[in-house]
Amino acid sequence: MRVLGVDPGLRNMGWGVIEAVGSRITHVANGVCHSSGEDLATRLVSLYTQMTDVVRQYQPDAAAVENTFVNKDGVGTLKLGQARAIALLVPAQAGITVAEYAPNKVKKTIVGVGHADKGQIDHMVRLQLPGVKIAGADAADALAIALCHAHYSRSSGAWEAALAKAL
Repeated sequence: MRVLGVDPGLRNMGWGVIEAVGSRITHVANGVCHSSGEDLATRLVSLYTQMTDVVRQYQPDAAAVENTFVNKDGVGTLKLGQARAIALLVPAQAGITVAEYAPNKVKKTIVGVGHADKGQIDHMVRLQLPGVKIAGADAADALAIALCHAHYSRSSGAWEAALAKAL
């Protein structure tokens, strides 16, 4: 299964692609889409175009996107939500199932602590994907989201297989 992880952001949208075959996980690619333009609509089109290129090039089987958390800045949260819509829309348009994960769930899955910082996430992603060259903190977060999805979809698949076998 090829998984696209996306860390949504209006200025920088991190993405990471991994391949999960059984318990073996390998790095495929990662990067950061940088929005261009002054107005919001132009920036969203820029992100949409870049993410469409990523999906077209790497052809993932599944996608995972980090949920938005609400902070004190309502305007900032709303803008992040609009960027997140691009992260959900692009894979969905390609017919790819999209899962969503809370930031704390991703951190707990990858680092073991729900309030890990970006440095800890980067370190653990590098441990799980030896030799990976990460394009930046946003790409490291996206790879963590992809790894989280690979972990949960694998355990979900095992549960479904055991249930089917029991019936």
